[in-house]
Amino acid sequence: MIPKHYVETIYAGFLGMNVGIRLGAPIEPVVWTHDRIRDVYGDIRSYVKDYKTFSADDDANGPVFFIRALYDDAVNRDLEPDDVGKAWLNYAREGIGMFWWGGDNVSTEHTAYLNLKRGIPAPRSGSIEVNGLELAEQIGGQIFIDSWGLLFPGNIDKAADYAEKAASVSHDGNGLYGARFMAACIAKAFETKSIDEVIAAGLSVIPDDSTYARVVHAVMDFHRGEPTDFRACWKYLEENWGYDKYGGVCHIIPNAGVCVLALLYGVGDFARTVEIASMCGWDTDCNAGNVGTILGVMVGLDGIPEHYRKPINDFIVASSVSGYLNLVDFPTFSKELALLGYRVNGEEVPEELKRRVRRGEVYFDFDLPGSTHGFRTSNSFKTPVMRHSAARTFESRGSLEVVFDRLVEGDSSKLFFKPFYRREEFNDEKYKPTFAPLACGGQKVSAKIYVEQWEGEPLTLTPYVRNTHTKEEMRLSSVTPSGGEWTDIEFVIPDTDGAMVDEIGWILESASPLLNRAIGSLFLGQFCVTGAADYAIDFAKQTKEFGSVTPFAQHRGKWELRGSALHCVSEGDCSAYSGNYYAEKTVVEATIKPISGDSHCMIARAQGIKRHYLAGFDGEGKVSLIRQNFGLERLAGAAFDWRHGEEYRLKLTAENDELTLTINGVNVLTCKDDSFAAGMFGFGCLKQGECEIKDVKVYSD
Repeated sequence: MIPKHYVETIYAGFLGMNVGIRLGAPIEPVVWTHDRIRDVYGDIRSYVKDYKTFSADDDANGPVFFIRALYDDAVNRDLEPDDVGKAWLNYAREGIGMFWWGGDNVSTEHTAYLNLKRGIPAPRSGSIEVNGLELAEQIGGQIFIDSWGLLFPGNIDKAADYAEKAASVSHDGNGLYGARFMAACIAKAFETKSIDEVIAAGLSVIPDDSTYARVVHAVMDFHRGEPTDFRACWKYLEENWGYDKYGGVCHIIPNAGVCVLALLYGVGDFARTVEIASMCGWDTDCNAGNVGTILGVMVGLDGIPEHYRKPINDFIVASSVSGYLNLVDFPTFSKELALLGYRVNGEEVPEELKRRVRRGEVYFDFDLPGSTHGFRTSNSFKTPVMRHSAARTFESRGSLEVVFDRLVEGDSSKLFFKPFYRREEFNDEKYKPTFAPLACGGQKVSAKIYVEQWEGEPLTLTPYVRNTHTKEEMRLSSVTPSGGEWTDIEFVIPDTDGAMVDEIGWILESASPLLNRAIGSLFLGQFCVTGAADYAIDFAKQTKEFGSVTPFAQHRGKWELRGSALHCVSEGDCSAYSGNYYAEKTVVEATIKPISGDSHCMIARAQGIKRHYLAGFDGEGKVSLIRQNFGLERLAGAAFDWRHGEEYRLKLTAENDELTLTINGVNVLTCKDDSFAAGMFGFGCLKQGECEIKDVKVYSD
């Protein structure tokens, strides 16, 4: 039975997971031992590092992307391990992002990926038989599974079964027991406030004689005799269950002990639980992330302290092949996960939830308590407070409140959302995220705004977008909202001449004199970006960051910028992707110069590396339209006398079930296929070669 506040509880669990990951991430390297963490940071009570923007690692990437098997394959049936294995191949760029690429037979995940690529299907890809006991029982079995627990509230057996199937892609033995244990704990947390009951639920779904169960019981036994000193328990754990007892880089058993230790000694307090998990050392972000999900579900949003919640700001960046899906907004993701939860539990989705999930659009309604959807302000002095507010509701929902304080003529502050990111927004190179714009030229921005002015001349709002190449703020016509009522404000994103837009919002100003300064609150009740996008990509205005050329995510091949062109050299198949993952109609034009090799294509309706259409040059003297669906099939072909070293203007249109390729204005191929109804665009090749791409134009709807 889906609980009453299901979406809100998922939100709390997902937020709790990310708080734990962010807290533990800076002290994850093995050099940060328990003693060193204690000596340097003492009794941790807050984040040990501030991040400009937190880039997710494998602990968040897995829960976000492996559940996509339920969208792509297991739609009207139960999940199977092979479904999740396909998600690995479809969303992970080989050798970069998603998880740790530590080498074959070193990193469990890297090994499993290579097994899948070699044609070894899940669950054999993660089996002891294929990979050996040590590799199969590393920690990854339990760190990717949080979403499965969130999908099955109260149903510990189903949560454990799905988590095991997902984990079996890469793990086996105790690696699977860890997946079952954690998913069951999360599912149980929906219906109890008892840590003992949560742990009992986890134990009920794994073998009593397993090493995993034994370490759980060992920690529980120690806690009964010494219930207040977590460091004494950690010392016992290190001496009897430590890293020196188990091989590999990061074995699951010592870390399972830490998770149970943190749950017991945290005594149901969210902050203390994730803090203890981090202070113990070993795999700090994994352990704090897992227990953070459990406690987030158990205590809810009110139990997560503001000093942990506020820096998260409802947002992380992931590192899949889809830059569009990588911009993870917590409230939106939580609602999407709730929709899946209703589906897999066979329950009817509330109409209100259906209305509030709009794929392919930016739609923020601020209905979840405390939600900000990643909005920011630029001037903490003139706009000192940005918070979720229940004081001013729109359509019986909350709103985002921004307090403006003593604005006078010449002062300003920006209220904005970031639909695109650059390397400068991050502190480190962690997991190499990529970005595709959530908002582009031609789209309409609409908002519901309420101004409650306490003093001074009226507040003026100037819509703007920022060009990420020049950093120029492109200002549009100013508006003065009527005080005391909700006002509709709309504008169209202007053309940025081949650059991306990385800020959208309003500049807050007032013509108030010093003796009558503007003070009050602005409430944002709804924010949307809708409609067709019509924009260009000028490679002279792009850059290579995090290993990819903006705004693309590249899979294999060597992609570089050469003046106004994107240059690609590949030893085999490779591809690059951008655009709205949910775009149904797409028209992409580009000038392509084949330099060597026989395969040079445009890509349409890409739903990942293994699901898309390719169209373009395909062998000497011919062109083809090809479907990639975990195997290549040529749907149409024609003769075309193309030559190396010459430039050709290609245009690929995908509308309804029809795909059309034109070259230099001449229609050369048309075919119908309904395998993929929507997806990203991009470029790729199927074999060794070299080419240049420039003057890209995109229309998507």
